[in-house]
Amino acid sequence: SGLEAVSLAGRVALVTGGNSGLGQGMAIGLAAAGADIVSIGPGNPAETTAAVNAHGRRLHAIAATLGPGADYTDIVSESVRELGRADILVNNAGIIRRADATEFSEKDWDDVIDVNLKACFFMSQAFARHVLAAGQRGKIINVASMLSFQGGIRVASYTASKSGVAGLTRLLANEWAARGINVNAIAPGYFATANTEALRADANRSREILGRIPAGRWGEPADLAWPAVFLASPASDYMHGAIVPVDGGWLAR
Repeated sequence: SGLEAVSLAGRVALVTGGNSGLGQGMAIGLAAAGADIVSIGPGNPAETTAAVNAHGRRLHAIAATLGPGADYTDIVSESVRELGRADILVNNAGIIRRADATEFSEKDWDDVIDVNLKACFFMSQAFARHVLAAGQRGKIINVASMLSFQGGIRVASYTASKSGVAGLTRLLANEWAARGINVNAIAPGYFATANTEALRADANRSREILGRIPAGRWGEPADLAWPAVFLASPASDYMHGAIVPVDGGWLAR
């Protein structure tokens, strides 16, 4: 059938921020393709757990907060202890802070960089150490952004972090491609999640954004499910350092 190329049967996927939004959409997609899920981060995993279980897969939740003080090695160890292995890492956890550049605070800078960029690197490092020691293949999917390509406004640390994620995706691909680890990224466009609530609530901004999206609608978390499965599966074994936009055509305008 050829579908075995995208099967994740017997695999375990670690998803940061898997309890809601984009992370939830990707976790459910990975489970639908056969993977068991470790959801990492704060929040109630009940909804994601129910959806993963509905696909006949297991979910283990780790309530660790990513950022200062997080023990990434411990997160990977617990994942392996609970579900037997670790094959896929989705670095999805992300936060955003908005203020004019002239007013932007150091705390809003540090908070965002710590979660979006620093945690992405050290989570990848802990995962890769495990995969290499176990002598297996690994797949890392980073979540970049439209602001990996564009500047945006009023989100200085977010733009810096997501531009950094794009660079990190390439750097890690360069180092690990020959060692059996694929590192790629998905760059979501404008999605209906908690991070974009402020934009969607602003009638003018919402209209401007929708008017520029060729698909004519905001993305839904389910739109990321199968792109994530593709990058997690053997179908993408020769892809390294790619940043795949899933944006309704936004970048094509």
